[in-house]
Amino acid sequence: MSIGIYNVPGVSNEKVLRYAPGSPERSHLKSVLSGMQSSVIDVPMYIGGMEIRTDEQHEIRAPHDLSRLLGHYYMGTAEHVEHAIDSALAVRPKWQALSWEQRASIFLKAANLIAGPYRAKINAATMLGQSKNVFQAEIDAACELADFLRYNVNFMEEIYRQQPDSEIGVWNRMEQRPLEGFVYALTPFNFTSIAGNLPTAPALMGNVVVWKPAQTQLYSARVIIEILKLAGLPDGVINMISVPGAVGGKVMSTHPDFVGVHFTGSTEVFKKIWKAIGENVMLHNTYPKIVGETGGKDFVMVHKSANPQQLTTALTRGAFEYQGQKCSAASRAYIPDNLWKETKAMIVRDLKMIKMGVVEDFTNFMNAVIDETAFDKITGYIERAKKSSVCEIIAGGGFDKTNGYFIEPTVILTEDPKYESMQEEIFGPVLTIYVYDKNKYEETLHLLDQTSPYALTGSIFALDRYAIDQATKALINAAGNFYINDKPTGAVVGQQPFGGARASGTNDKSGSMLNLLRWVSPRVIKENFVPPEDFRYPFMDAK
Repeated sequence: MSIGIYNVPGVSNEKVLRYAPGSPERSHLKSVLSGMQSSVIDVPMYIGGMEIRTDEQHEIRAPHDLSRLLGHYYMGTAEHVEHAIDSALAVRPKWQALSWEQRASIFLKAANLIAGPYRAKINAATMLGQSKNVFQAEIDAACELADFLRYNVNFMEEIYRQQPDSEIGVWNRMEQRPLEGFVYALTPFNFTSIAGNLPTAPALMGNVVVWKPAQTQLYSARVIIEILKLAGLPDGVINMISVPGAVGGKVMSTHPDFVGVHFTGSTEVFKKIWKAIGENVMLHNTYPKIVGETGGKDFVMVHKSANPQQLTTALTRGAFEYQGQKCSAASRAYIPDNLWKETKAMIVRDLKMIKMGVVEDFTNFMNAVIDETAFDKITGYIERAKKSSVCEIIAGGGFDKTNGYFIEPTVILTEDPKYESMQEEIFGPVLTIYVYDKNKYEETLHLLDQTSPYALTGSIFALDRYAIDQATKALINAAGNFYINDKPTGAVVGQQPFGGARASGTNDKSGSMLNLLRWVSPRVIKENFVPPEDFRYPFMDAK
């Protein structure tokens, strides 16, 4: 029973550690990395507090060192999905009845474990399993995940505090009820923070969840489960399964108690999920919430007044950090001809300085792409560009998967603004550039807006404020996150709520109150203190 109105702890973004040579965090992380590399772990499914293993065992290997076996996971079946749903529904009444401050305490504790004693472990797991360098792991696994958990608690309090007005004699109240069933969370490989946020955001609001992480993220997913259990999350509230996507999707979409999907992944998969839900909507007890962030073909638009050095740094970081495996990665750029010669020279210079290799070597800027499927897809774009009459590889273009899935940072210069690599999501270290006539800025803005179906992130580089204003207006629907004189990556929880529209998703803005509102169903209560006792109104009197 609640006996107070509570203020949750104040929130600010977790400080990013530097891991500079000689720093204590660097030494500690190196030690944890060494220890984790020397052991092979087991990643079961976690259903209703039980660890589930099957006869179908798969290896987890480091993408940057295929000789290194990190662990094993177990592939489940439709029966395991059903078991997870049943386990979630069984604990749903007790979890939903728990006071909100008790739920908040669990996730606040998890945030402090991530930022504190588990920081090195979750960073190391992300580095080894997902081939992230130390900085990319730090800003993702440690800082952003802690930020999601802390800010979401504050957003929850804000939502609960929003109440309707009441006139004299009446008390109006609004409850934000959890959804009446289970939420299905499908998470990607590229961000440990997203893998943690998608199941925990609905759970924080009182929902029960079946969570299917990407198989290439299970190594760090196990650490998330470990932290949640240590934070006191009751068994069955979040159930982690590993099954083929089609298997899980079929059970999800045909179950009567399915109430919502929280998704980050490819546009094509999301469309299939949406279609399956629509085809089975007559089976559901309520209309499911569909929340998804999907692909991107993120742009950098450049005006003739831009600073070439600032632009070059933004392109190098925006396109090639984490091997371009970010839905927000800079993937296409429109550069005016007056800046091209200088910009080209600086890009080529920067890319020659980039080191690529294993995550244990902190001097490496880039590491490996996630798996062979991704490697083959990305290199296919590079090979076709090499053969194209309208393209030129001006930097990179090499690749090798002998010991790990390594692809050089590659820049394609194209004469065709509608060439495939200007339109299609590649999800790898490939940037395509189109050089335009500096006097055709307005026309190029229109070209950019009409080239790709995606609308996730984008940026404008210019010193001319009129040009910035013009781009901001012309590209109003081209990006859900729009950056001025900055790279189109690196959204921070609480500062730049993230999401896009068109083919990039439902734009429900993770890292904001808007996302949490999707996981509740409001009930308004009106209490009349002195109810009327006569049906007649004054206007009915004869005199």
